[in-house]
Amino acid sequence: MTSIARFARVRPARAGGQMPLHRHIAELRKRLLICAVAVVVAMVIAFIATDGIIEALTAPIRILNEEQGRALAALNFDTVTAAFDLRVRIALAVGVVIAAPVWLSQIWLFLVPALTRKEIGYAVAFVGTAIPLFFSGCFVGWLISPHAIVLMASFVPEGGAQILQYSFYYDFILKLVLVVGVAFVLPLLLVLLNLVGVVSARGILRGWRVAVLVSAVFAALATPAADVVSMLMLAGILIVLYLAAAGVAFIVDARRAKRLKAHLEQGVAA
Repeated sequence: MTSIARFARVRPARAGGQMPLHRHIAELRKRLLICAVAVVVAMVIAFIATDGIIEALTAPIRILNEEQGRALAALNFDTVTAAFDLRVRIALAVGVVIAAPVWLSQIWLFLVPALTRKEIGYAVAFVGTAIPLFFSGCFVGWLISPHAIVLMASFVPEGGAQILQYSFYYDFILKLVLVVGVAFVLPLLLVLLNLVGVVSARGILRGWRVAVLVSAVFAALATPAADVVSMLMLAGILIVLYLAAAGVAFIVDARRAKRLKAHLEQGVAA
């Protein structure tokens, strides 16, 4: 079977190149079903491994107690089903990550037939760059989180103990990791806006003062107030990513100007 036939099986179309509405709905339902099955299977696998994940999540508490020589902090499960709920929430988050190749491919298969060759190139470059950046940001957020927990526990008075409700503790770690991960991807959005002609490289660079201020404020909020090293590292990484986005935008603008000049010269010669 030829590649054209395989492409037609992925997204059957009319002779005019468009698909009827009911076929769009059927195609979307099929893709969503595959995504749901993949996430559920990944959740089951992740649920089996939740012991190791919980051990990693609670490592800062154990290290803190060992350093203090007493039970300064403890994770509290305040309902009968709390421990099970925590495992389900962890399994859902990890399952979505494990199943990412499946649901990303399904989104891709649904969108590709509607994209031009140029748009497909942009999408491949964006996804191929965004995924490593996002996971790098998540890793940085994971490294930062223990420092925040240790610092907050240091304010507990002598003879007291910090009882951490499991849901708030889990939400704190998850949100911090995700927020830092998303922050690493934001400069890539500037490059994408430049590629589609919404903003120029000079426009990006003119906002460097705002970028530095936003990076510093974000780093200050995401890291403990007393942990200056972590704050400066995070702010520095975000600023470098911003400048890298501006550099890529300058290259894109230069190539665009070169193509425009060549096109104008051909028009004059004709």
